[in-house]
Amino acid sequence: MICSVPSLLLTARKYLRVKFICISDTVFTSGAAATPKVLTDAMVEHAEKNDLVDITVCHLHTEGELAYCKPELAHRFRSYSFFMGANVRQAVAEGRADNYACFLHEVPRLFRYKLVKPDVALVHVSPPDKHGFVSLGTSVDTVRVALLHCPKIIAQVNPQMPRTFGESAMHISHLDAYTEIDMPLFKHGVKNPTEQEEQIGKIIADNLVSDGATLQMGIGSLPDCVLKHLHNHKDLGIHSEMFANGLVALAKSGAVTNRLKPMHQGRIVGSFIIGDQSLYDYVDDNPFVELLGVDYVNNVKIIKTMPRMTAINSAIEIDLTGQVCADSIGTRFYSGFGGQVDFMRGAAEGTDHMGVPIIAMPSTTTKGESKIVPLLKPGKAIKAKAIKELLILLHVCFNYNLGAGVITTRAHVHYVVTEYGIAYLYGKSLRARAWELIKIAHPDHREALDKAAFDRFKKIEKHSPKKKQI
Repeated sequence: MICSVPSLLLTARKYLRVKFICISDTVFTSGAAATPKVLTDAMVEHAEKNDLVDITVCHLHTEGELAYCKPELAHRFRSYSFFMGANVRQAVAEGRADNYACFLHEVPRLFRYKLVKPDVALVHVSPPDKHGFVSLGTSVDTVRVALLHCPKIIAQVNPQMPRTFGESAMHISHLDAYTEIDMPLFKHGVKNPTEQEEQIGKIIADNLVSDGATLQMGIGSLPDCVLKHLHNHKDLGIHSEMFANGLVALAKSGAVTNRLKPMHQGRIVGSFIIGDQSLYDYVDDNPFVELLGVDYVNNVKIIKTMPRMTAINSAIEIDLTGQVCADSIGTRFYSGFGGQVDFMRGAAEGTDHMGVPIIAMPSTTTKGESKIVPLLKPGKAIKAKAIKELLILLHVCFNYNLGAGVITTRAHVHYVVTEYGIAYLYGKSLRARAWELIKIAHPDHREALDKAAFDRFKKIEKHSPKKKQI
């Protein structure tokens, strides 16, 4: 039983009766494993009973079914995502929700500059320690900054929330009310990797990750495939906006020491985590792991100081010039900017000139469609006849969706990896880039890509221009 501030202890339903949430309020919620579902469900119940409308709910990626995103509640709630999860995609597609186009490291500025002004925050925290401090647990990311700019804070306090080090501590006196729960956190289980992902992981580990490298990676079976091939590496460091299950085994193998990092030596640095119970158990009360604000972790000025910064990011598709789409499938929004650009640029800007920015993806989708495509969207200068011919080619050969957006520009992309190898694009002409990418495309699509490249560039440069001898 929590007894540090007894007057604040309310049931989820009772706290709503004191009208913490009103008509037209903006509500911030924590996300990922720390999604406060008990509180958001109670918020919906309160809104329906009291006929509240026009409530904005803003958040990063959240987990679980969101009651406030149901179609019948569109007049009461509207979700705004800083990074879109699967649970809001349909609502966004139908116009019942929206998302922000914003670099992850800049999201805290939206609160500081009062571009987003929450009236109430709903968060998920650990019980207080003997000094009265609760922990934000698995998500510090944008939560800490949002709370500093929020007049009312409501928490669900859960003994299953791990206590983490870094910037996660908050005294319980800062809460306006809390409710006690005891339930498991949201989890992302370990999926069996595909044969292509296994091969990509091995290619990256064997060729692009050096001893002493600092790693950034995302979530999913592909990053985990890279990590499991690094157990024999030495003195690796971790500086990543998030990490998941694969990190635990790597850290326990002794390959991760963080001793070469210029700051936070001997510490894994992240901003939020989501994975299975083994990950939550590993970070609980573990000083080897620090969770810090995303405006710091994803700051290019910090990232570029890390030794041999190796950023491993994914893509939905990439065109023949190197433009990366990672947030949309055609015109349908899928996720968000996240930290891809932050870390791709930070690695490229490495002060030791040894950074490795990587885009890694299977060569095809699960339906066999090429993820290396001729272009993301036709340019205005293409003539009508050429557009018609190109559209036919794209539809027949690639089942291509027009309207996809660019997350990482062609100028940011250095390495692209598929199961067929590595394409190094930096310093190469557009024609040479196209050839490098065609070489790592699936063999079934190379001929069509070659034709599309020739139609666009009129010539394919199969070798980089020779350097003039001085």
